[in-house]
Amino acid sequence: MPTLLTVLLIILAVLVVLLIALFIFGRRAQKKQAVQQEQMEAAKQTVSMLIIDKKKMKLKESGLPQMVIDQTPKLMRRTKLPIVKAKVGPRIMSLVCDAKIYDTVPVKKEVKAVVSGIYIMEVKGVRGPLEQTAKKQGFFKRIKSKVTKNEASKTDKKQKK
Repeated sequence: MPTLLTVLLIILAVLVVLLIALFIFGRRAQKKQAVQQEQMEAAKQTVSMLIIDKKKMKLKESGLPQMVIDQTPKLMRRTKLPIVKAKVGPRIMSLVCDAKIYDTVPVKKEVKAVVSGIYIMEVKGVRGPLEQTAKKQGFFKRIKSKVTKNEASKTDKKQKK
């Protein structure tokens, strides 16, 4: 057998083994996530709070209790999490916000939040609906929108003539 063929077969076998391992680990992680989601749904409460500040910070800088920091996996300690400082009753607390709703959380406003432990799952306005804040565009999106506006204005001018 030529050496090129044996090398390709070995690489193919290694890739197949890696795909099977990823599939198995993915299934396990999916099951763990489903169990955790059920636990969070069981422990959720609706709380009225005043949002003071929100930032994306590293876990050690967030002001969360040391017990929470110790329980998180080591890889998660380096990543930035959406942290919300809120006044819940007489206490000021640091809470972790769901990444999906982080942009909709208003600063310096009172909200009703669905909280599970120190995790904010959902936010609703106390006095009416929440205002949708415009998300900051990246550099290339701004350039692209300017170009399309210029092209649209040029076609409008041509049509008017």
